[in-house]
Order: sequence, then structure tokens, then C-alpha cells
Amino acid sequence: MVAVLKPRLAVRPMKRRDLGAVIAIEEASYPQPWTRGIFRDCLLVGYRCRVLVAERNVAGYAIVSGALDEAHLLNICIHPDHRRTGCARQLLDHVVMEARQAEARRLFLEVRPSNHGAIRLYRAFGFRAIGRRPGYYPDGPNGGREDATVMVLHLAG
Repeated sequence: MVAVLKPRLAVRPMKRRDLGAVIAIEEASYPQPWTRGIFRDCLLVGYRCRVLVAERNVAGYAIVSGALDEAHLLNICIHPDHRRTGCARQLLDHVVMEARQAEARRLFLEVRPSNHGAIRLYRAFGFRAIGRRPGYYPDGPNGGREDATVMVLHLAG
């Protein structure tokens, strides 16, 4: 019999020293990645920036802004080596829990309609599609654009 151990996972606040690992994940995941400056600015303005750590390595991250009674999941990403292992579910669960603790009534996000795995995950959490943002995402080197599906999770009342 072979025992398969799951890595220990923890979510903690992102620190400046995490930016190299975060950017590496971002660049491995998106054709038009966020820059170091964008992540640095998110830290500076006080967005809830979190990293998911698996066995001492950054395996994913989430960036959430908040205003009044709303939260907005701006970016969530898992390193390709850690996908389909439950990491995204654990990180999203943490994001939702923190939004509730901050007394947000709604959590919004945008997702590419072509990202079927993410949409399945969001629906499993209770998110529902409420709209579309035309041409929201850059789509490849030829300057094309992809729409975004806007989704919301009602957290209270």
C-alpha cells in the first residue's frame, strides 16, 4: 500500500517578499499578466492580498478589494502544479470567509467565459452570473479582447 500525503496548506497575508513567487504564478497562468507594480500597489492601498502556501511554497494568491458592504475578487490564481488538488477551493473558501467577517453583503468577480473550471468552482460556492463586460480581457498578442462574465455571491440577507 502506498500512502499519498496531501501537502499542508495555509492562507496568510501576502508580503512584499512574496511578489517574486506571485509574479511567477501570474506569468505562468496568463497571456497578459499583471505587473509587479500592480501587485505592489494592491499591497500599498490595503487590499486583502493573500497567498496560499503549500509546504512553505507559495502555491496561489488572491486579491480582494472592499468598499462599503461589497467585496470584489480582483484576482485569484493557483500555480499550474497545484491545480485540481483542492487549492483553489481552499483559497476561495478563505476569501469568502474574510468577506463575511468584513460584513460584506456581496462578493463580485469577473471570469472569462472560456474558463470553464473556474466557473464550475464559483457556481459550487453559490456564485451566479449577473452580467457581462464586453472586451474586458486582453486576448492574445494580436490585440483581441474577450468578454467577462460578472458573477456575484450574496453573503448576507
